[in-house]
Amino acid sequence: MSIALYPGTFDPITFGHIDIAMRASRIFSRVVAVVAQNPGKNPLFSIDERLDMVTSSLLHVPSIEVISYGGLIVNCVKEYKASVIIRGLRALTDFESEFQMAYTNRKLYDAAETVFLMPSARYTYLNSTMVKQIIRLGGDITQFVPEYVHRKLLLKVGGGGVAAASGAEG
Repeated sequence: MSIALYPGTFDPITFGHIDIAMRASRIFSRVVAVVAQNPGKNPLFSIDERLDMVTSSLLHVPSIEVISYGGLIVNCVKEYKASVIIRGLRALTDFESEFQMAYTNRKLYDAAETVFLMPSARYTYLNSTMVKQIIRLGGDITQFVPEYVHRKLLLKVGGGGVAAASGAEG
């Protein structure tokens, strides 16, 4: 049984993330989507909120399990007896940091292989930061995230654009 870990902050999960998870599920018998508790980032959503959104978004794929993890991803690889770490590559700009992370993980645990998957062309530009910025400015993100995630974002930042996102009255 081949097990792959797909780690990410998923703040929030987008259709690009879902696309990568689906691609991985066609290659590996089991995929573990790992919602990272990354102390170096300041996520909009709590770990429980991100777990909820990722679980909801991937519920239709029985071979994908969703967990949270706060340690080194290589330790999670060992714990789950995984053979691969899945990383999405959207564009050339992702390559340098992903390449560095893959080699660091291999140095920490030489059995940690990284497989890079490219999303569908329509998601190559998409990232969570962009989605959050669009909704904060009152834009429509329905083409970028599942409906459940869209509702969670509206509750978190409001749907009224800049004034609602900044807390100003208008």
